[in-house]
Amino acid sequence: METMRKDADPQRRCIVSGESLPRNALLRFVIAPDGSVVPDLDEKLPGRGLWLRPERDILRAACAKGAFSKAARRETRPPDDLAAQVERLLRRRCLDLIGLARRSGALVAGFEKVRAFLASEHAGLLLAASDGAADGRGKIRALAPNVALVDAFASEELAQAVGREHVVHAVVAKGRLADRILHEARRLAGVRGDGADTGPVDLAQ
Repeated sequence: METMRKDADPQRRCIVSGESLPRNALLRFVIAPDGSVVPDLDEKLPGRGLWLRPERDILRAACAKGAFSKAARRETRPPDDLAAQVERLLRRRCLDLIGLARRSGALVAGFEKVRAFLASEHAGLLLAASDGAADGRGKIRALAPNVALVDAFASEELAQAVGREHVVHAVVAKGRLADRILHEARRLAGVRGDGADTGPVDLAQ
C-alpha cells in the first residue's frame, strides 16, 4: 500500500527552497538547447525537469540567484519576466479549464441559475467576477459557505471563457474539473503573490 501511495504522489525537490513536495504542488521548467528557461505546465516537454514552488518570490529568487544554472549544471538564461510569464500561462490555463467545464455541462452561470444549482446539486467550486458587486458575491457565498470561491477573473474574462456576453457568478459541479480549476487557481494566486490555502478560500484579484 505504501508503494502504491508513493507512486501516485511522486515527490520533487524545489531547486530554491530545497523542499521535497508532491509534484502537483510544484511548477516544472526545462532548459532549451539555447539555455533559455521554459515553463512546462503540462509536464510534457523533453529534458530534465527543474521544479519550483508556485510562489512569486521563489520564481524571482530562482532567477536572481542562478538556481536554474546550478541545478542544470550549465549556463541558463531565465527571462527577466519569468514570474509574469508564468502568471499569464496559469491565468490562461484556468480560463481554458473554465471553458471546458462549460462545454462539458459542469458549469452553470448566472445568479439565479447558480442559486438554483446550489439548492439541489453538489458544488465543487464557485466563481465570482472580480469586478462584480460585493453584495452579490456575499449572497452566493452565504448559500455555500464551505465551497471554495475563486474571484481572480473579471466578468469579461469569464464571459469569453464560457461563450456568453456577461458572467458575474458561476458554479462548477463537484468533480475532477472543479478540482483542476481550483488547483490551478491556487497556483496562480501563489505566483501572483496572493498566497494559497488548502481549505475553502476566496482567491481575489
